[in-house]
Amino acid sequence: MKQSALALLTGALFAVGLGVSGMTEPSRVIGFLDIAGDWDPSLAFVMVGAISVHFLAYRVLRWQQRAAAARAPRFPLLADRVSLPTRTGVDARLLGGAALFGAGWGLAGYCPGPALVSLATGSGVVLAFVLAMAAGMAVEHLATVTTNRRHPRDPGREGR
Repeated sequence: MKQSALALLTGALFAVGLGVSGMTEPSRVIGFLDIAGDWDPSLAFVMVGAISVHFLAYRVLRWQQRAAAARAPRFPLLADRVSLPTRTGVDARLLGGAALFGAGWGLAGYCPGPALVSLATGSGVVLAFVLAMAAGMAVEHLATVTTNRRHPRDPGREGR
């Protein structure tokens, strides 16, 4: 229960942050990507802030793993362990996914987080984007299951 409540609180905080920073407005994203025109650097500042928080949190998690025997404070507080990525290789699947993500981001001005937050506006355009995004996720899931190959996000299991 605590874990679900914290997840809800964290998601709400993320949504508020996206709204306050203006990152739910596709014009901000398009403006950031328009480096030859009327460039808007505000997204860069949001990215630097997010990367800084992640950098510090990642360092704390790595420190905690090394200091576990020394009875250091335990992170995360509401889970038994943290699953850090183990894959470091760049493959065609990663590059293809990044290209599709970038194309969708550049054409629509939305990525998954801001799109979900923007659903609250009731916009048909946002709803269409989110439905298309969900359909893409479903196709990827079905392709992974039907080919019975290891899924990159879950390397220890076959399919899902």
